[in-house]
Amino acid sequence: MVRLADVPEAERNVILGLALPTYDTNPAVAGPPLRERRVAVVSTAGLHRRNDRPFRPGDEDYRVIPGDTAASEIIMSHASPNFDRTGYQADINIALPIERLREMAADGEIGSVAALHYSFMGATEPEYMEATAHELARHLIADKVDAVLLVPI
Repeated sequence: MVRLADVPEAERNVILGLALPTYDTNPAVAGPPLRERRVAVVSTAGLHRRNDRPFRPGDEDYRVIPGDTAASEIIMSHASPNFDRTGYQADINIALPIERLREMAADGEIGSVAALHYSFMGATEPEYMEATAHELARHLIADKVDAVLLVPI
């Protein structure tokens, strides 16, 4: 595993100097205040339950993670020599912040936490995932989710 501190300085400067996109801050759709919203997590960390089929590079599908799944039962099959997994290993909330959402719901900051959450395999070409994204949207609507926390890894 490569850590940023171990990357040669010139390459590190290129990585740290990459331009990030900017996005309009206006919501795409109107909705209730955050304190009334039902929130789900969609991650690209290649997460799945221990007994689910692991992700393979290029997989375009997703895995369903019930909100009551114990952290010890969630596996990350996203692997790369360029990917540092130590943050996830120390705290699953880095890649799947369900515990933080539960705290927010308890504090009244959000309405509720969805029953189901989802993970895709990172580094998959988005144009191949459109049909899967529409399928996932139907599941989110069925669960009455009206806010999604996207966690790109």
